[in-house]
Amino acid sequence: MDQTAQFVLGFQEWVGLPDLGLPSLKAKVDTGARTSALHAHLIEPCLENGVACVRFKVQPVPRRPAIEIDCVAPIVGRRAVTSSNGESELRFVISTLIEVGALRWPIEVTLTNRGAMNFRMLLGRQALQPGMLVDPKASFHQPRRSHKVYRRLLVPKAAGPA
Repeated sequence: MDQTAQFVLGFQEWVGLPDLGLPSLKAKVDTGARTSALHAHLIEPCLENGVACVRFKVQPVPRRPAIEIDCVAPIVGRRAVTSSNGESELRFVISTLIEVGALRWPIEVTLTNRGAMNFRMLLGRQALQPGMLVDPKASFHQPRRSHKVYRRLLVPKAAGPA
């Protein structure tokens, strides 16, 4: 990244994870968290072409659990992560590209159930690149994305009797 141009993030930003088929997620930028985390469920290890992978589902839109994206990614490792409430959990770690604004770079992400959280993704400090700044008082310094990209996944409700 060019050190002369500052790339500023708000405490929340729209991000994309193109390798996972997730063009639009709201992420909380949390410099207090070391590791990034992605909301996932039905997480299970598998083999894809002889490579150890993890298969999981992501519900990218809060309060719309019917919208699910099936994902598969190579396993980078497993890591014990202690959450803000003090509970430790052994999580799968994957590497994926992240898009924020005009930038794209690889990050490591742990998979966990964040269904009760307001943000489907937590962007930890290890994911931030040198020269990036976080403005904790502001939201969405980078261009907005939208959950509307997932509308194609909504199943139309059947019409009632006439």
